[in-house]
Amino acid sequence: MIKYSCMIQYKLAKPFLKWAGGKSQLLAQFEKFYPTLLKENRIDYYFEPFLGGGAVFFDIIQKYDIKKAYLIDINEDLILTYLVIQNHVYDLIKTLRELESQYKKLSQEKRKHFYYMIRDAYNEKKPYINYNKFHPDWIERSAQMIFLNKTCYNGLYRLNSSGEFNSPAGNYKNPTILDEENLIHASQVLEKAEIFCNSYKIVLKLIKKNSFVYFDPPYRPISNSANFVKYTQFGFTEEDQKELANIYKILDKKNIYLMLSNSDPKDKFFEHLYHGYYINKINANRMINCQGDKRGKIQEIIVTNYAI
Repeated sequence: MIKYSCMIQYKLAKPFLKWAGGKSQLLAQFEKFYPTLLKENRIDYYFEPFLGGGAVFFDIIQKYDIKKAYLIDINEDLILTYLVIQNHVYDLIKTLRELESQYKKLSQEKRKHFYYMIRDAYNEKKPYINYNKFHPDWIERSAQMIFLNKTCYNGLYRLNSSGEFNSPAGNYKNPTILDEENLIHASQVLEKAEIFCNSYKIVLKLIKKNSFVYFDPPYRPISNSANFVKYTQFGFTEEDQKELANIYKILDKKNIYLMLSNSDPKDKFFEHLYHGYYINKINANRMINCQGDKRGKIQEIIVTNYAI
């Protein structure tokens, strides 16, 4: 009976950050495209080289019998936060509780002032953070990141060219800044993960036989006027998309199961880039946009190297 209860709690883990382009809303559709061997618990390793909010990771690691997951992202603060939740979740909860308590005692106007004070501190301290070795200041930084993520305008994680977080304050009555239960469950799930701050290309060095890789790169703009969010100070150009496709093909030759998502710009760019692979289209809601009338149904593509 105790074991059954623990398993139910374990399955509650979900992304702890709001993330532009997050896949939580698409999981039911995505499951149709997972490899059959994964669903039969015959895949040993899972790789996600563009981690972001990690919705697909949380879905797969809790549904299927994966031995180990390899989680990769180039965003230093994102990876720092994952590592803190993995290894120091109770210290993080304590710090977040203090931030939440301070914030919710304030009037709406004073909340904005508090938000910008935290944002300034977050940006000013970045040059002094050692991202390569744990230090107690990681706790404060990860708490600030979650706080800003939960209280910024429209959940829009955005960096300028200098790598500074520059999203404006949101206007929330009662935001959930600390979700203690979910953070604890996420920490439990992350016990099966190795986490890397690196380029997606490191997957070529880490890859193992009997693996499934899900690529979720920054999407190609669907129009010349599209303004896609930058998650690092580095962009992801058309040439980067082509380089990713080459790595996809290298892994395909190693008989690795591959799945990739991207926008559907309607110009056949991806049809040419992934010619010979299985390309399917799905509908998605654009949940995060600064203009309300620009939110709605769009099409995305799913590319696999295996038949569905």
